[in-house]
Amino acid sequence: MGIFSARAQQVTVAADGSGEFRTIQAALNSLPNEAAKPRTVYIKNGTYREKVMLDGKQKITLKGQSEKGVVLTYAQARDEWRCDPVAGQDDWGVATLNMRNSPDITLENLTIINSYGFEAKGDVEIPCATAANGKRTIGKNGHQMALRTMPGTTRLTVKHCTLRAFGGDTVSPWDVDAGLYYFKDCTLEGGVDFYCPRGWAFAENCRFICHNTSAAIWHDGSGNQESKTVLKNCSFEGDAGYKLGRFHREAQFYLVNCNFSRDMADADIYWANSGPGAKQWGRRVYYQNCHRKGGDYAWHKNNLSTAAGAPKASGITADWTFGGRWFPVSGKPATVVLPAYDPTAKDRYSTLPQTQASTVPMAAATAVAGATAPVAIDSVAERMLLYQRSVGGWPKALDDVKVKYDHPLTTAERAAARKVPAKSDATIDNDATTREIRYLAKAYKATQNPAYKAAAERGIRYLLAMQYPNGGFPQYYPDESGYRHQITYNDNAMVKALQVLRDLSRRTNDLDALDASLTAPAAKAVDLGIACMLKTQYVQRGKLTAWCAQHDEKTLLPAKARAFELASLSGMETVGIVRFLMDTDNPSPEIRKSVEAAVAWLEAVKLSGYTVKDQPDPKQPKGFDRVIVPEAGSTIWARFYDLTTNQPIYVGRESKPMSRLADIEYERRTGYAYAGVWPEKLLSREYPRWQQKWNKTASPAPGSIK
Repeated sequence: MGIFSARAQQVTVAADGSGEFRTIQAALNSLPNEAAKPRTVYIKNGTYREKVMLDGKQKITLKGQSEKGVVLTYAQARDEWRCDPVAGQDDWGVATLNMRNSPDITLENLTIINSYGFEAKGDVEIPCATAANGKRTIGKNGHQMALRTMPGTTRLTVKHCTLRAFGGDTVSPWDVDAGLYYFKDCTLEGGVDFYCPRGWAFAENCRFICHNTSAAIWHDGSGNQESKTVLKNCSFEGDAGYKLGRFHREAQFYLVNCNFSRDMADADIYWANSGPGAKQWGRRVYYQNCHRKGGDYAWHKNNLSTAAGAPKASGITADWTFGGRWFPVSGKPATVVLPAYDPTAKDRYSTLPQTQASTVPMAAATAVAGATAPVAIDSVAERMLLYQRSVGGWPKALDDVKVKYDHPLTTAERAAARKVPAKSDATIDNDATTREIRYLAKAYKATQNPAYKAAAERGIRYLLAMQYPNGGFPQYYPDESGYRHQITYNDNAMVKALQVLRDLSRRTNDLDALDASLTAPAAKAVDLGIACMLKTQYVQRGKLTAWCAQHDEKTLLPAKARAFELASLSGMETVGIVRFLMDTDNPSPEIRKSVEAAVAWLEAVKLSGYTVKDQPDPKQPKGFDRVIVPEAGSTIWARFYDLTTNQPIYVGRESKPMSRLADIEYERRTGYAYAGVWPEKLLSREYPRWQQKWNKTASPAPGSIK
């Protein structure tokens, strides 16, 4: 990706659109992986409902305008994630903020929440392809990670941040061999083991809030005898009877100048019986000047002098903790080299047990944990699994090359696809995502391979997540750069997304194979989409007309996209919207009015006596020219019409509307559909039949029986 230059050290994110990006993920995606100097993603106050993936990038600061004002939130139960036979094979993507192979990251002035447990009303049972009985109960207080770092993310600094979840493992920085983590002036909240670093960690002036009676803090230092977790000048509170901490593997705890609430149980940090075996380095739990409100317990007694080297409390600092590997406070260069990161190695603490992994090639997984018989596979579906993004959608292209599934992938293509699941290029443009959902649902019915069903359902959830509250769909999600955030009718993107959801709500066209619990949300999304269509239909001098290819997601007015796609009325996209509205069961008076107005507009703007054709011309680069010429009996429509005059406009890359196709540059007029016969069948056959069905006084449709 090259070295990030000194000219662009900060990008700004604002949910209200006042920054360069509307989402944190889009801002991160804009930054090169490597940099000579630290970069800052400055985040303005607002609530950002997204899952963020930071993969393979270094030297980045995520800095909020204020700790309480910037809220990054997402609901994800880890047990539910584990039911996905593809994505659930490890923890990559399980948290609200996910990091992998991303050293030297700083988080500052942020609130990061996994809201699952706060929103859940209780335990729920869900279908689970990786469970032995095909089902799993998801608990309100199960594992819910707000922050999850995987190997390669080291030298992580977290300052003035709130990290919250109701369940366990809220803060999970996990690199047992090379993890170095520094927390200062933070609030951490969650269930069992909600602060659970592996490797080296130092937390000072932090507040811990515990919602369970098992343990608040945890440590794994089994990778190196010097690994330790240090908590200095910290306070603890929680539900009645909460215990301070425990450990399953080799651990080393230092608590200095810490205060505990009255509700704490009389239980020292303890060894959990589910650990892997005996502790070769002995029990290493040290206290100095720690006190409980209402009276200290016996185990609060000072014992720091028994630790290796008998350190003094004043000498227990962040720099001391990391033992020369990192100096986050003094800033001195490291004197101890960290183990080299191996990008091909699996995170041994996130991968599912082998009995639950796939027995078939590529990404497909067995239907039941421990199953020995391989399930049937579909080669096209297998390729689709590789390209699915972490958010659930699919890209339309990779490096400007259109994604195709009709040929076997090379080793290089397969490796490239696996490297970028977190890339923010998922879209509904050019049939992306809707095409994959439909194919995977059909493939599941043919093969009963649960991986295909799970992937299609993740695609459905992606469509539901990307829809705006007003019912519109952006072209991309979560990437909101450029015009991608606009409500997009262009090339029928929104219509095709709604058609998938409508088929699911009706349980038709193979989508009946998907989880029935998605039916009601899909039906609701369709209703919202129709409401958006009715609101975006352009009113011209008090009269309903047609739709633009793009509409502003806030004002709902026609909007410009690319240079040659000005705000204008569309003779193409209007057809797809009208067809979708006509497919509504028992259409309301508002829908009928909308359809009739759009059809009247299409009739009024048609270009009778003309046709568009590619005419041979050896002087042109392609050997032909595209022209609009008179032809008796022919009718065409322009792609774009002026919002005020209803006159056809033809726009090239200079963004200047022209009255003739011949007036724009050759590359555009032969490379884009500026005129066509899109409404022909709608007006001659489909609309008359629809009118006859819903308006008994209408004239009979052509070819129908009287």
